Amino acid sequence: MDHYLDLKLLPDPEFPPTQLMSALLNKLHRALHDVRRNNIGISFPDTRHSIRHLGSHLRLHGSHEALDQLLAINWLTGMRDHVHIGQPCPVPAHVQHRHVCRVQVDSNPERLRRRLIKRHGLSEDEARRRLPDTAAKRCDLPFAVMRSHTSQQVFHLFIRHGPLLEQPQAGTFNAYGLSSSATVPWF
Repeated sequence: MDHYLDLKLLPDPEFPPTQLMSALLNKLHRALHDVRRNNIGISFPDTRHSIRHLGSHLRLHGSHEALDQLLAINWLTGMRDHVHIGQPCPVPAHVQHRHVCRVQVDSNPERLRRRLIKRHGLSEDEARRRLPDTAAKRCDLPFAVMRSHTSQQVFHLFIRHGPLLEQPQAGTFNAYGLSSSATVPWF
């Protein structure tokens, strides 16, 4: 994690920043999956937790080589008019670090009821009694709207920025650029 690359959304009268950030993250996910990279992390320097917004600034973290390889595959096709792409730069000295990870929330009672029926052989009425609509959990974390490439299901990718740490922690990143074990530089 000695380099970073900033991607900043440009203002667009037709698309809100939340929609553009979701599109950008979907493209990044496909690219990270295709190049099979587990050493590129992401962060959102201007995330606004109070309004559940990831902001308009995506920062990629990794080695200079990893970031160059990602840029070389031209994964930003269709987004170039909406994004200002920086150059890989060295991480500043004396920065703090933090985990940026996915938080999964079971917030859809209908889906949970179908799962109960399938796994436990319950009737629909019994499943509804066990899991009423009021059982839905609410998550106040910022999120992006993603589409699964395998099932084509749309889901919310909730993202948590962990507490600031003085020392980096090693680990790998998933195909979203997120990790519960590895940290990214925070500046």
